[in-house]
Amino acid sequence: MSKQHDHEAHYHRTLEALQIELVKLQRRLIAENERVLIIIEGRDGAGKDGTIKRLTEHMSPRDTRIHAPGKPSNREETQWYFERFVRYLPSGGEFVVFNRSWYNRAGVETVMGFCTKAEVKEFFEAVVPFEEILVRDGIRLRKYYLDITKLEQKKRLAARRESPLKQWKISPIDQAAQKKWSAYSAARDAMFEHTSHALAPWNVVAADEKKTARLAFLRDLLASFDYKGKNEKLVAPDRKIVFPWSEATQHALAH
Repeated sequence: MSKQHDHEAHYHRTLEALQIELVKLQRRLIAENERVLIIIEGRDGAGKDGTIKRLTEHMSPRDTRIHAPGKPSNREETQWYFERFVRYLPSGGEFVVFNRSWYNRAGVETVMGFCTKAEVKEFFEAVVPFEEILVRDGIRLRKYYLDITKLEQKKRLAARRESPLKQWKISPIDQAAQKKWSAYSAARDAMFEHTSHALAPWNVVAADEKKTARLAFLRDLLASFDYKGKNEKLVAPDRKIVFPWSEATQHALAH
Protein backbone atom coordinates (compact mmCIF):
# COMPACT_ATOMS: atom_id res chain seq x y z
CA MET A 1 0.00 0.00 0.00
CA SER A 2 1.15 3.57 -0.68
CA LYS A 3 1.94 6.05 2.05
CA GLN A 4 -1.04 8.13 0.94
CA HIS A 5 -3.33 5.12 1.29
CA ASP A 6 -1.91 4.41 4.77
CA HIS A 7 -2.42 8.03 5.73
CA GLU A 8 -6.04 7.98 4.52
CA ALA A 9 -6.76 4.75 6.37
CA HIS A 10 -5.27 6.16 9.58
CA TYR A 11 -7.35 9.33 9.20
CA HIS A 12 -10.61 7.41 8.80
CA ARG A 13 -9.83 5.07 11.70
CA THR A 14 -8.99 7.98 13.98
CA LEU A 15 -12.01 9.98 12.86
CA GLU A 16 -14.33 7.04 13.59
CA ALA A 17 -12.78 6.56 17.03
CA LEU A 18 -13.25 10.26 17.84
CA GLN A 19 -16.85 10.17 16.59
CA ILE A 20 -17.49 7.25 18.94
CA GLU A 21 -16.17 9.48 21.75
CA LEU A 22 -18.62 12.18 20.65
CA VAL A 23 -21.49 9.70 20.95
CA LYS A 24 -20.33 8.84 24.49
CA LEU A 25 -20.20 12.53 25.31
CA GLN A 26 -23.66 13.21 23.90
CA ARG A 27 -25.20 10.37 25.90
CA ARG A 28 -23.93 12.05 29.06
CA LEU A 29 -25.11 15.49 27.95
CA ILE A 30 -28.62 14.17 27.26
CA ALA A 31 -28.76 12.18 30.51
CA GLU A 32 -27.75 15.24 32.54
CA ASN A 33 -29.83 17.73 30.52
CA GLU A 34 -26.70 19.76 29.69
CA ARG A 35 -26.70 22.63 27.20
CA VAL A 36 -23.75 22.96 24.83
CA LEU A 37 -22.98 25.72 22.35
CA ILE A 38 -20.01 25.43 19.96
CA ILE A 39 -19.08 28.56 17.99
CA ILE A 40 -17.06 27.94 14.82
CA GLU A 41 -15.52 30.98 13.16
CA GLY A 42 -12.68 31.33 10.68
CA ARG A 43 -11.46 32.71 7.41
CA ASP A 44 -13.32 32.02 4.17
CA GLY A 45 -12.23 28.61 2.92
CA ALA A 46 -10.82 27.53 6.29
CA GLY A 47 -12.94 24.37 6.42
CA LYS A 48 -15.77 25.28 8.80
CA ASP A 49 -18.44 23.30 6.91
CA GLY A 50 -16.33 20.15 6.64
CA THR A 51 -15.31 20.34 10.28
CA ILE A 52 -18.91 20.72 11.43
CA LYS A 53 -20.01 17.84 9.19
CA ARG A 54 -17.49 15.48 10.83
CA LEU A 55 -18.43 16.77 14.27
CA THR A 56 -22.16 16.15 13.91
CA GLU A 57 -22.62 13.37 11.33
CA HIS A 58 -23.06 10.57 13.89
CA MET A 59 -24.64 12.60 16.68
CA SER A 60 -28.33 12.40 17.53
CA PRO A 61 -30.29 14.44 14.94
CA ARG A 62 -33.00 15.05 17.52
CA ASP A 63 -30.61 16.62 20.01
CA THR A 64 -28.12 18.29 17.65
CA ARG A 65 -28.70 21.55 15.77
CA ILE A 66 -26.57 23.63 13.41
CA HIS A 67 -27.33 27.31 12.95
CA ALA A 68 -25.71 29.25 10.11
CA PRO A 69 -26.92 32.86 10.33
CA GLY A 70 -27.84 34.49 7.03
CA LYS A 71 -28.51 38.08 6.14
CA PRO A 72 -30.65 39.65 8.90
CA SER A 73 -34.31 40.33 8.13
CA ASN A 74 -35.80 43.82 8.33
CA ARG A 75 -37.23 42.86 11.71
CA GLU A 76 -33.90 41.57 13.02
CA GLU A 77 -32.13 44.77 11.96
CA THR A 78 -34.33 46.70 14.40
CA GLN A 79 -33.70 44.33 17.32
CA TRP A 80 -31.00 44.33 19.95
CA TYR A 81 -28.11 42.70 18.08
CA PHE A 82 -27.90 39.55 20.22
CA GLU A 83 -31.67 39.03 20.17
CA ARG A 84 -31.53 37.44 16.71
CA PHE A 85 -29.34 34.65 18.15
CA VAL A 86 -31.10 33.98 21.45
CA ARG A 87 -33.84 31.78 19.98
CA TYR A 88 -31.19 29.41 18.59
CA LEU A 89 -29.45 28.84 21.93
CA PRO A 90 -29.50 25.25 23.28
CA SER A 91 -32.20 23.91 25.57
CA GLY A 92 -31.67 21.01 27.99
CA GLY A 93 -29.88 18.06 26.37
CA GLU A 94 -29.15 19.95 23.14
CA PHE A 95 -25.81 20.23 21.35
CA VAL A 96 -25.87 23.35 19.15
CA VAL A 97 -23.22 24.46 16.66
CA PHE A 98 -23.09 28.01 15.31
CA ASN A 99 -21.47 28.04 11.85
CA ARG A 100 -20.54 31.70 12.26
CA SER A 101 -22.29 33.61 15.00
CA TRP A 102 -22.66 37.00 16.65
CA TYR A 103 -18.95 37.38 15.78
CA ASN A 104 -20.03 38.29 12.26
CA ARG A 105 -20.11 41.82 13.66
CA ALA A 106 -16.43 41.69 14.59
CA GLY A 107 -15.44 40.05 11.30
CA VAL A 108 -17.22 40.25 7.97
CA GLU A 109 -19.53 43.12 8.97
CA THR A 110 -16.58 45.21 10.11
CA VAL A 111 -14.39 44.45 7.09
CA MET A 112 -17.15 44.82 4.48
CA GLY A 113 -18.64 47.96 6.03
CA PHE A 114 -22.00 46.35 6.88
CA CYS A 115 -22.07 48.08 10.28
CA THR A 116 -20.86 51.34 11.77
CA LYS A 117 -17.82 51.88 13.99
CA ALA A 118 -20.21 52.76 16.81
CA GLU A 119 -21.99 49.41 16.37
CA VAL A 120 -18.65 47.56 16.51
CA LYS A 121 -17.67 49.45 19.67
CA GLU A 122 -21.03 48.61 21.25
CA PHE A 123 -20.59 44.96 20.27
CA PHE A 124 -17.19 44.73 21.95
CA GLU A 125 -18.59 46.32 25.10
CA ALA A 126 -21.55 43.93 25.25
CA VAL A 127 -20.31 40.55 24.03
CA VAL A 128 -18.21 39.47 27.03
CA PRO A 129 -20.94 40.28 29.59
CA PHE A 130 -23.47 38.54 27.32
CA GLU A 131 -21.37 35.37 27.11
CA GLU A 132 -20.70 35.46 30.85
CA ILE A 133 -24.46 35.46 31.45
CA LEU A 134 -24.84 32.41 29.19
CA VAL A 135 -22.03 30.47 30.87
CA ARG A 136 -23.16 31.33 34.40
CA ASP A 137 -26.65 30.16 33.46
CA GLY A 138 -25.19 26.76 32.61
CA ILE A 139 -24.48 26.83 28.87
CA ARG A 140 -21.22 25.04 28.05
CA LEU A 141 -19.72 27.48 25.54
CA ARG A 142 -16.72 26.65 23.34
CA LYS A 143 -15.26 29.02 20.73
CA TYR A 144 -12.99 27.95 17.87
CA TYR A 145 -11.40 29.98 15.08
CA LEU A 146 -10.07 28.11 12.01
CA ASP A 147 -7.09 29.96 10.55
CA ILE A 148 -5.26 29.35 7.27
CA THR A 149 -2.47 31.06 5.35
CA LYS A 150 -3.15 33.42 2.48
CA LEU A 151 -1.71 30.98 -0.08
CA GLU A 152 -3.86 28.10 1.21
CA GLN A 153 -6.97 30.28 1.08
CA LYS A 154 -6.17 31.24 -2.51
CA LYS A 155 -5.91 27.54 -3.48
CA ARG A 156 -9.16 26.60 -1.75
CA LEU A 157 -11.19 29.47 -3.17
CA ALA A 158 -9.92 28.64 -6.67
CA ALA A 159 -10.90 24.98 -6.20
CA ARG A 160 -14.32 26.09 -4.98
CA ARG A 161 -14.91 28.10 -8.14
CA GLU A 162 -13.94 25.13 -10.31
CA SER A 163 -16.12 22.58 -8.52
CA PRO A 164 -19.69 22.20 -9.85
CA LEU A 165 -20.70 20.83 -6.42
CA LYS A 166 -19.55 23.92 -4.51
CA GLN A 167 -21.12 26.71 -6.54
CA TRP A 168 -23.46 27.53 -3.63
CA LYS A 169 -20.40 28.54 -1.57
CA ILE A 170 -19.32 31.27 -3.98
CA SER A 171 -20.32 34.79 -2.94
CA PRO A 172 -19.12 38.39 -3.24
CA ILE A 173 -17.79 38.02 0.32
CA ASP A 174 -15.65 35.09 -0.85
CA GLN A 175 -14.33 37.07 -3.77
CA ALA A 176 -13.17 39.88 -1.48
CA ALA A 177 -11.36 37.56 0.95
CA GLN A 178 -7.95 37.75 -0.71
CA LYS A 179 -8.11 41.46 -1.50
CA LYS A 180 -9.07 42.25 2.08
CA TRP A 181 -6.71 39.74 3.72
CA SER A 182 -4.96 42.35 5.88
CA ALA A 183 -8.27 43.88 6.98
CA TYR A 184 -9.57 40.45 8.00
CA SER A 185 -6.34 39.79 9.90
CA ALA A 186 -6.68 43.06 11.80
CA ALA A 187 -10.37 42.36 12.56
CA ARG A 188 -9.51 38.83 13.77
CA ASP A 189 -6.78 40.15 16.08
CA ALA A 190 -9.07 42.83 17.53
CA MET A 191 -11.77 40.21 18.08
CA PHE A 192 -9.40 37.94 19.99
CA GLU A 193 -8.05 40.79 22.09
CA HIS A 194 -11.50 42.09 23.07
CA THR A 195 -13.47 38.86 23.39
CA SER A 196 -11.22 36.04 24.66
CA HIS A 197 -12.10 35.85 28.34
CA ALA A 198 -11.81 33.45 31.26
CA LEU A 199 -15.31 31.94 30.92
CA ALA A 200 -15.14 31.58 27.12
CA PRO A 201 -11.61 31.80 25.70
CA TRP A 202 -10.85 31.56 21.99
CA ASN A 203 -9.16 28.42 20.66
CA VAL A 204 -7.27 28.73 17.38
CA VAL A 205 -7.05 25.85 14.89
CA ALA A 206 -4.16 25.95 12.40
CA ALA A 207 -6.13 24.52 9.49
CA ASP A 208 -3.84 24.46 6.43
CA GLU A 209 -3.80 20.65 6.65
CA LYS A 210 -7.56 20.09 6.54
CA LYS A 211 -7.80 16.52 7.84
CA THR A 212 -5.16 16.99 10.51
CA ALA A 213 -7.03 20.09 11.69
CA ARG A 214 -10.35 18.24 11.88
CA LEU A 215 -8.91 15.51 14.09
CA ALA A 216 -7.10 18.03 16.29
CA PHE A 217 -10.27 20.08 16.71
CA LEU A 218 -12.30 17.02 17.74
CA ARG A 219 -9.61 15.94 20.22
CA ASP A 220 -9.48 19.37 21.82
CA LEU A 221 -13.25 19.67 22.06
CA LEU A 222 -13.63 16.22 23.62
CA ALA A 223 -10.77 16.89 26.05
CA SER A 224 -12.69 19.90 27.41
CA PHE A 225 -15.56 17.70 28.70
CA ASP A 226 -15.83 14.94 31.29
CA TYR A 227 -17.86 11.84 30.39
CA LYS A 228 -17.99 8.14 31.18
CA GLY A 229 -15.58 5.87 29.28
CA LYS A 230 -13.43 8.73 27.99
CA ASN A 231 -10.34 7.59 26.06
CA GLU A 232 -7.86 10.07 27.54
CA LYS A 233 -5.00 9.03 25.28
CA LEU A 234 -7.07 9.38 22.10
CA VAL A 235 -8.40 12.85 22.94
CA ALA A 236 -5.10 14.37 24.13
CA PRO A 237 -4.96 17.80 22.40
CA ASP A 238 -2.22 18.61 19.88
CA ARG A 239 -1.08 22.09 20.94
CA LYS A 240 0.82 22.61 17.70
CA ILE A 241 -2.49 22.53 15.83
CA VAL A 242 -5.08 23.77 18.37
CA PHE A 243 -4.12 26.23 21.06
CA PRO A 244 -5.81 28.77 23.33
CA TRP A 245 -5.37 32.29 22.04
CA SER A 246 -3.21 34.60 24.10
CA GLU A 247 -0.96 37.56 23.42
CA ALA A 248 1.95 35.12 23.59
CA THR A 249 0.48 32.86 20.85
CA GLN A 250 -0.59 35.74 18.61
CA HIS A 251 2.56 35.38 16.45
CA ALA A 252 1.67 31.77 15.63
CA LEU A 253 -1.49 32.73 13.73
CA ALA A 254 -1.45 31.70 10.07
CA HIS A 255 2.12 30.35 10.30
